Amino acid sequence: MRPFLLLLMLVLPCLCFAESAVVGSKKFTESYVLGEIAKKVLEDAGFSVEHKQGMGNTSIVWSAISGGSIDTYVEYTGTLAEEILKKPGISLDQIRSELAGQGIGVSGELGFNNTYALAMKRERAAALGITKISDLKNHPELKAGPTHEFLDRADGWKKVMAEYGIQLADVRAIDHGLGYTALNSGEIDIKDCYSTDAQIAKFGLTVLEDDRQFFPTYKAVFVYRQTLDPKAVAALETVVGTIDESFMSRLNAKADETKNYSEAAAMYFTEVSGRKVKVQEEPFVEKLAGWVGKHLYLVGVSLLLAVLVGVPLGIAAARPGRLSSFILGGTGVIQTIPSLALIALLVPIPFFGITDSTAITALFLYSLLPIVRNTAIGLSTIPLPLRESAEVLGLESGAMLGKIYLPLALPTILAGIKTSAVICVGTATLAALIGAGGLGEPIISGLSRNDNIAVLQGAIPAALLAIVVQLLFDALERAVVPAGLRRK
Repeated sequence: MRPFLLLLMLVLPCLCFAESAVVGSKKFTESYVLGEIAKKVLEDAGFSVEHKQGMGNTSIVWSAISGGSIDTYVEYTGTLAEEILKKPGISLDQIRSELAGQGIGVSGELGFNNTYALAMKRERAAALGITKISDLKNHPELKAGPTHEFLDRADGWKKVMAEYGIQLADVRAIDHGLGYTALNSGEIDIKDCYSTDAQIAKFGLTVLEDDRQFFPTYKAVFVYRQTLDPKAVAALETVVGTIDESFMSRLNAKADETKNYSEAAAMYFTEVSGRKVKVQEEPFVEKLAGWVGKHLYLVGVSLLLAVLVGVPLGIAAARPGRLSSFILGGTGVIQTIPSLALIALLVPIPFFGITDSTAITALFLYSLLPIVRNTAIGLSTIPLPLRESAEVLGLESGAMLGKIYLPLALPTILAGIKTSAVICVGTATLAALIGAGGLGEPIISGLSRNDNIAVLQGAIPAALLAIVVQLLFDALERAVVPAGLRRK
């Protein structure tokens, strides 16, 4: 018995304090695939690994690693120099030296240059005689669909157009994955691409020659927090120099073909080391249950907080005056902030970062206005004769509020809460952009690889969940509101 207890004492600390690491990835196929490769090499090194997929654009993922919400992700030297450090043209050693002061380490180059480029349909480019970017000067009628991030980057659309002296009248920002669909269907003529994108070959695209060498080199590297265990850093370094442009394009194509980033990562290990990696695909029902469960958690917590805060604010706003104007105006202004922007604004704030708390806070703020406004309207529109009757009873103000005014306003208050709940169900899909999960996870993943089935796997349950929430609130109203007070 004693040897068993001794063994247990030695093993338990290892189980309870298992080393862990969090890998992040941006919202495009290649980043997902490289994130899965990083996850596997870290697991092989003995770490418990979480991969937060599709966290958004550079600013969001960089805020995540700077704030400690993730430990590593794949970035590109051109992006680090141009966007992060604002020092175009510096070398990898200089990048490494600059980032060391921020507590960030940089691995060696993985082996490929995934530069930005401009692409057109091959037939369209040939018909117009366009082979290089400078040729676009003669075709201002062309329609362009750059991605949102690329549009305003220091090395992006506006700068490349200025460098080449090109002016196009019709320029619309489009999601990276959807942009390929639009390009293939002829809705746009030009879009930015990554040189290793599988869609270049899939859709028969021509990559225009960068004849002025505007775009810098974008060598892929792992960036990681310097607090990361040296064993984890050594594991990431095993990927250095093992992936060239051709190989990366094939890995991206594998992910698009199988609709599974883990399959592409398994292909990497098979070709690099001859090792067969078993891909364990989680049953769809289990994945759906996980997405719905996380979605309900985000919606439930944020809505509960909104009710606890919104109803008292609505009571205060029911009394005319400056305070009422301030409360209604403030909650109204919050509602005008785009939901994605609100999430992005919260990420850099201390104690938020890439966490569930950020998503819940954003959803809470978005849920306030309908609750506050309906509570204020419900109380302020109680007929004067009823108010006078309540005062005649001689009740104290608190008793009148709790026993008369709030019950009379309850149908309107519940309508506001129901509106907030339905809005919250839809808005919560954006939580996946910062790795918070929920039904937005398959939607964002599907958009990144033009997988409409994956998009519907998140969109349909989210729509059904909104309907169920509305029906539940209708039932709640029938249960708690007297028949004479129910809305007709």
